Amino acid sequence: MKLFIKTFAIAILSAIFSVFIYDNYYLKSEMEINDSSKQTLIPTTYKINTSNIPAESTDFTVAASKTINAVVHVKNTSSSNSNLPTFYKYFYDEDELPERIGTGSGVIVSPDGYIITNNHVIENSNEIEITTNDNKSFKAKIIGTDTDTDIAVLKIDAGKKLPYIYFGNSDATRIGEWVLAVGNPFNLNSTVTAGIISAKSRDLNKRDGVNESYIQTDAAVNRGNSGGALVNTQGELIGINTAITSVSGGFVGYSFAVPSNVARKVFEDLIEFGDVQKGLLGVVGQALDSETAERFNVIETEGFYITDLEKGLGADLAGLKPGDIIKSVDGIMINKFADLSGYLSTKRPGEKVGVIYIREGKENKVNVQLEKINRAIFFYMEVRELTSEQKKEYNTDYGLYISNMNNRRLYQNGIDSGYLILEVNGNKVDVLSDVKGYKINDLESILFLNPDGEKEKIILQF
Repeated sequence: MKLFIKTFAIAILSAIFSVFIYDNYYLKSEMEINDSSKQTLIPTTYKINTSNIPAESTDFTVAASKTINAVVHVKNTSSSNSNLPTFYKYFYDEDELPERIGTGSGVIVSPDGYIITNNHVIENSNEIEITTNDNKSFKAKIIGTDTDTDIAVLKIDAGKKLPYIYFGNSDATRIGEWVLAVGNPFNLNSTVTAGIISAKSRDLNKRDGVNESYIQTDAAVNRGNSGGALVNTQGELIGINTAITSVSGGFVGYSFAVPSNVARKVFEDLIEFGDVQKGLLGVVGQALDSETAERFNVIETEGFYITDLEKGLGADLAGLKPGDIIKSVDGIMINKFADLSGYLSTKRPGEKVGVIYIREGKENKVNVQLEKINRAIFFYMEVRELTSEQKKEYNTDYGLYISNMNNRRLYQNGIDSGYLILEVNGNKVDVLSDVKGYKINDLESILFLNPDGEKEKIILQF
């Protein structure tokens, strides 16, 4: 009996010990392993992506089919070439100059045959031929050109409705967005390349006096693509392909397009007015960066710092002052000068824009009415159209007023601010468009009127 009790007691103790070992070592170790495996499946942020916005489509077939038939080949035949040496004029008549053929692309933007292309594609042309994607050719008429934006408008009569591309909103484009470049590089008709928007409001040369604000992409663009379409994945026109930066002359990674909002505004102005209507804010200054911010003793390193105002124009009348920093216009952030000039290029005189600016550390908002640009640079002279008072003062009903003289050669000949320009190459001038488009080699003579009422003619030789 004692042996039985002793054996039973040992069995009970062994069972208790086994349960203790299982609970404290084996089971605990297994739970730790299971917990560890679960941890590898849980995101470290412990958040779930609930976004319903899908990734942008990378199927470009729909966009290509909507646009490829509306992009045309442009052939420019000319016998006068601004790049030819001047001495050619002494040995050849105008109709005997060597023939030059240039090619590019264009975009049909209306069913009745209006086409947008680059000005440099059709300049100096004697004849322009348009070839559509179905290999039909037409003679084109130049409706108007704008050298500042490098945009030209052509018209063909096809006798039927043509496929065309709808304008998109270039201000709504985003960096990183997929785009297609459609054109005719190297005379290869109907070529489509894809890329993304690399940057916006790009100014290729900040010292050339031209207010550029390009869309930069990495879609392949080569010679012959100029004037072609830059479209989004919906097939909407968001730019006119215009330039590349290259050492070799071929595509090396980046191309540049005039934003569609600018191209559309120029297109409409040239058709309606025959000239581009530009709205002037009336501010003078420069874009801020760390260096200029230190120089002007301001905290802001982005925006447009106003150093002066044109009296009587919109910004002055709205109460803006030197020292104010423009941060946005109509919701468009102004981080550099190209942001400001690019957006204003889409507006017309008489329109109002909402300006948010900082003064003494406080943010303010004001509406500013844009005025017609009343000056132009001609042969290193700033010229303005005459007011009615100036016409009475100078006793003339035409001419342009020289408001600033930066031409050393003319200054040494006694021509200065306050003079009037009456004629260029024997042609009377009265509005700013009369002196646009002249190149230095084109100038032969200028007739001036001095403040004493005396006429002075300067013969120019280059």
